[in-house]
Amino acid sequence: MEPYELDVIVEIPRGSRNKYEYDPELGAIRLDRLLFSSVAYPTDYGYIPNTLAVDGEPLDALVCVSEPTFSGCVIPAKVVALFRMHEDQILDDKVLCVPCHDPNWNHIDRLEQLQPPLREEIAHFFAIYREPEGRHVDVDGWQPREAAIAVIEESRARYAEAAKRVAAAEAAAKRSASAG
Repeated sequence: MEPYELDVIVEIPRGSRNKYEYDPELGAIRLDRLLFSSVAYPTDYGYIPNTLAVDGEPLDALVCVSEPTFSGCVIPAKVVALFRMHEDQILDDKVLCVPCHDPNWNHIDRLEQLQPPLREEIAHFFAIYREPEGRHVDVDGWQPREAAIAVIEESRARYAEAAKRVAAAEAAAKRSASAG
Protein backbone atom coordinates (compact mmCIF):
# COMPACT_ATOMS: atom_id res chain seq x y z
CA MET A 1 0.00 0.00 0.00
CA GLU A 2 1.25 3.46 -0.91
CA PRO A 3 2.02 5.88 1.94
CA TYR A 4 -0.92 8.04 2.95
CA GLU A 5 0.48 11.51 3.62
CA LEU A 6 -1.16 14.60 5.05
CA ASP A 7 -0.41 17.68 7.13
CA VAL A 8 -0.85 17.74 10.90
CA ILE A 9 -1.09 21.02 12.80
CA VAL A 10 0.53 20.69 16.21
CA GLU A 11 -1.35 22.00 19.22
CA ILE A 12 0.70 20.34 21.97
CA PRO A 13 4.41 19.49 21.75
CA ARG A 14 5.69 16.17 23.05
CA GLY A 15 6.55 16.33 26.75
CA SER A 16 4.10 19.10 27.61
CA ARG A 17 1.50 19.02 30.38
CA ASN A 18 -0.21 22.09 28.92
CA LYS A 19 -3.38 21.31 26.93
CA TYR A 20 -3.64 23.71 24.02
CA GLU A 21 -6.49 23.81 21.50
CA TYR A 22 -6.98 25.71 18.28
CA ASP A 23 -9.70 28.36 18.73
CA PRO A 24 -11.31 29.02 15.31
CA GLU A 25 -13.01 32.23 16.51
CA LEU A 26 -9.70 33.62 17.72
CA GLY A 27 -7.72 32.14 14.83
CA ALA A 28 -5.00 31.09 17.26
CA ILE A 29 -4.02 28.36 19.67
CA ARG A 30 -5.34 28.91 23.18
CA LEU A 31 -4.18 27.40 26.50
CA ASP A 32 -7.09 25.22 27.59
CA ARG A 33 -5.73 23.82 30.87
CA LEU A 34 -2.84 22.13 32.61
CA LEU A 35 -3.19 18.36 32.78
CA PHE A 36 -4.09 17.48 36.36
CA SER A 37 -2.30 14.15 36.14
CA SER A 38 1.47 13.84 36.45
CA VAL A 39 1.91 12.67 32.85
CA ALA A 40 3.06 14.47 29.72
CA TYR A 41 2.06 14.03 26.07
CA PRO A 42 4.16 11.16 24.65
CA THR A 43 4.09 12.54 21.08
CA ASP A 44 3.32 15.83 19.41
CA TYR A 45 -0.47 16.15 19.42
CA GLY A 46 -2.67 18.11 17.08
CA TYR A 47 -5.23 17.76 14.34
CA ILE A 48 -5.70 17.10 10.66
CA PRO A 49 -7.01 20.22 8.88
CA ASN A 50 -10.27 20.11 6.93
CA THR A 51 -11.65 17.17 8.92
CA LEU A 52 -14.57 16.88 11.31
CA ALA A 53 -14.53 13.96 13.73
CA VAL A 54 -17.57 12.35 15.33
CA ASP A 55 -17.09 14.58 18.40
CA GLY A 56 -17.60 17.72 16.24
CA GLU A 57 -13.96 18.81 16.32
CA PRO A 58 -11.12 18.35 13.82
CA LEU A 59 -9.74 14.81 13.78
CA ASP A 60 -6.99 14.36 16.38
CA ALA A 61 -3.51 13.27 15.33
CA LEU A 62 -0.41 12.08 17.16
CA VAL A 63 2.98 12.54 15.51
CA CYS A 64 6.02 10.62 16.73
CA VAL A 65 8.89 13.10 16.72
CA SER A 66 12.58 13.01 17.58
CA GLU A 67 12.33 16.44 19.20
CA PRO A 68 9.20 18.31 20.30
CA THR A 69 8.06 20.95 17.81
CA PHE A 70 5.81 23.88 18.80
CA SER A 71 2.16 24.88 18.80
CA GLY A 72 1.10 25.85 15.30
CA CYS A 73 3.84 23.88 13.55
CA VAL A 74 2.68 22.07 10.39
CA ILE A 75 4.21 18.61 10.07
CA PRO A 76 4.01 16.74 6.75
CA ALA A 77 3.22 13.28 8.09
CA LYS A 78 2.57 9.70 7.06
CA VAL A 79 -0.38 7.78 8.55
CA VAL A 80 0.62 4.65 10.49
CA ALA A 81 -2.36 3.57 12.62
CA LEU A 82 -5.48 4.56 14.53
CA PHE A 83 -5.85 4.75 18.30
CA ARG A 84 -9.50 4.33 19.23
CA MET A 85 -10.98 5.44 22.54
CA HIS A 86 -14.19 6.82 24.00
CA GLU A 87 -14.09 9.83 26.28
CA ASP A 88 -17.25 10.21 28.37
CA GLN A 89 -18.85 7.63 26.03
CA ILE A 90 -18.09 9.73 22.91
CA LEU A 91 -15.85 8.26 20.19
CA ASP A 92 -12.50 10.09 20.18
CA ASP A 93 -10.22 8.63 17.49
CA LYS A 94 -6.57 9.63 17.18
CA VAL A 95 -4.57 9.06 14.00
CA LEU A 96 -0.97 8.01 14.67
CA CYS A 97 1.55 9.46 12.22
CA VAL A 98 5.28 9.80 11.65
CA PRO A 99 7.01 12.81 10.06
CA CYS A 100 7.71 12.38 6.35
CA HIS A 101 11.08 14.13 6.61
CA ASP A 102 12.56 12.62 9.78
CA PRO A 103 14.83 9.63 9.03
CA ASN A 104 14.41 8.39 12.60
CA TRP A 105 10.70 7.79 11.92
CA ASN A 106 9.87 7.92 8.20
CA HIS A 107 10.75 4.26 7.60
CA ILE A 108 7.71 3.27 9.70
CA ASP A 109 4.63 2.37 7.65
CA ARG A 110 2.59 0.16 9.98
CA LEU A 111 1.78 -0.06 13.66
CA GLU A 112 3.77 -3.28 14.01
CA GLN A 113 6.94 -1.35 13.15
CA LEU A 114 6.49 1.03 16.08
CA GLN A 115 8.31 -0.05 19.23
CA PRO A 116 5.91 -1.76 21.70
CA PRO A 117 7.00 0.44 24.65
CA LEU A 118 5.89 3.59 22.78
CA ARG A 119 2.56 2.00 21.80
CA GLU A 120 2.03 1.04 25.46
CA GLU A 121 3.02 4.52 26.67
CA ILE A 122 0.51 6.17 24.34
CA ALA A 123 -2.27 3.78 25.38
CA HIS A 124 -1.48 4.25 29.08
CA PHE A 125 -1.38 8.06 28.73
CA PHE A 126 -4.84 8.22 27.20
CA ALA A 127 -6.24 5.66 29.64
CA ILE A 128 -5.34 7.79 32.69
CA TYR A 129 -4.83 11.42 31.63
CA ARG A 130 -8.40 12.50 32.49
CA GLU A 131 -8.81 10.53 35.75
CA PRO A 132 -7.88 13.40 38.12
CA GLU A 133 -10.61 15.50 36.47
CA GLY A 134 -13.21 12.82 37.18
CA ARG A 135 -13.64 12.08 33.46
CA HIS A 136 -13.86 8.54 32.15
CA VAL A 137 -11.94 7.15 29.18
CA ASP A 138 -12.46 3.71 27.65
CA VAL A 139 -9.50 2.63 25.55
CA ASP A 140 -10.50 0.39 22.65
CA GLY A 141 -6.89 0.15 21.45
CA TRP A 142 -4.94 0.14 18.24
CA GLN A 143 -6.33 -0.30 14.75
CA PRO A 144 -4.34 -0.73 11.50
CA ARG A 145 -3.48 2.01 9.04
CA GLU A 146 -6.43 1.06 6.82
CA ALA A 147 -8.82 1.89 9.67
CA ALA A 148 -7.08 5.23 10.16
CA ILE A 149 -7.41 6.07 6.47
CA ALA A 150 -11.12 5.18 6.53
CA VAL A 151 -11.68 7.47 9.55
CA ILE A 152 -9.76 10.30 7.83
CA GLU A 153 -11.85 9.97 4.67
CA GLU A 154 -15.10 9.90 6.69
CA SER A 155 -13.94 12.99 8.62
CA ARG A 156 -13.08 14.83 5.41
CA ALA A 157 -16.51 14.01 3.96
CA ARG A 158 -18.19 15.18 7.20
CA TYR A 159 -16.17 18.43 7.04
CA ALA A 160 -17.12 19.03 3.38
CA GLU A 161 -20.81 18.45 4.17
CA ALA A 162 -20.66 20.82 7.15
CA ALA A 163 -18.91 23.46 5.00
CA LYS A 164 -21.70 23.17 2.40
CA ARG A 165 -24.34 23.67 5.09
CA VAL A 166 -22.54 26.75 6.43
CA ALA A 167 -22.16 28.21 2.92
CA ALA A 168 -25.87 27.58 2.19
CA ALA A 169 -26.89 29.22 5.48
CA GLU A 170 -24.67 32.23 4.77
CA ALA A 171 -26.11 32.59 1.26
CA ALA A 172 -29.66 32.39 2.64
CA ALA A 173 -28.84 35.03 5.25
CA LYS A 174 -27.43 37.34 2.54
CA ARG A 175 -30.53 36.88 0.40
CA SER A 176 -32.74 37.58 3.38
CA ALA A 177 -30.77 40.70 4.33
CA SER A 178 -30.83 42.08 0.80
CA ALA A 179 -34.58 41.39 0.45
CA GLY A 180 -35.37 43.16 3.69
